[in-house]
Amino acid sequence: MSDRKFAIVTGASSGIGLEIAKLAAADGYDLLVAADTPFVDAGAGLKSLGVEVTSIEADLSTSQGVDRLIEAVHGRSVDVLVANAGHGLGGGFLDQDSADWRHVVETNITGTLLLIQPIVKKMVERGEGKVIITGSIAGHVAGAFHAVYNGSKAFVDSFAAALGNELKDTGVTVTCLKPGATETEFFHRANMDDTKVAQSKKADPADTAKTGWEAMLKGEHAVVDGLMNKASGVASGLLSEARTAEMHRKQAEPGSAED
Repeated sequence: MSDRKFAIVTGASSGIGLEIAKLAAADGYDLLVAADTPFVDAGAGLKSLGVEVTSIEADLSTSQGVDRLIEAVHGRSVDVLVANAGHGLGGGFLDQDSADWRHVVETNITGTLLLIQPIVKKMVERGEGKVIITGSIAGHVAGAFHAVYNGSKAFVDSFAAALGNELKDTGVTVTCLKPGATETEFFHRANMDDTKVAQSKKADPADTAKTGWEAMLKGEHAVVDGLMNKASGVASGLLSEARTAEMHRKQAEPGSAED
């Protein structure tokens, strides 16, 4: 068994998760990477960085998928856990199929907690470990036409802060990475291609990943990526939820890209 450090990264086949996995590999971590889509080029690209890489395709919205990921750890001590898996769902809530919005909740919330709890328990037993949980600045905004996703990220942002406080003085740190709109497959997978936000200029996932990784290394509790996103986060705290919902509507309403 390798004596290198070991990191788990979920949602790692593309976007922010893949970029964090690259940073971990560059820092000498062996990797267990997971996603609900195939690792077409990502797996080979990560292995070329000179570390051991195990990739699995698993639906982390299910307990079976989470169990499969945990079994793939094979008893190794996890030094870093990056709980990044998640997805959105655009459109009006009443127009969405219940199976679709439940999958958002079960991936972003339930699956995330099912993964974090057993792995972080072992970190605490050892007295060391680092966790990145991908939240979002969306968690600070009432997300009209993205209501379930924003609500799920409000939970994740709050949960990460609470867990970090519970683990104070254990040697384990929790960092909540809060991206804004990022150039990934996120909006396409959420059926939001025709929205203003999907067509807007977005952050580079490599920059976002670097922000999160560096914050984790410093043991920071939370980090918002990008000056504009930091400003938006401050502004959202000063506005009513009704007002942020109306602002979000202008960005996320189906067909808004044409306005």
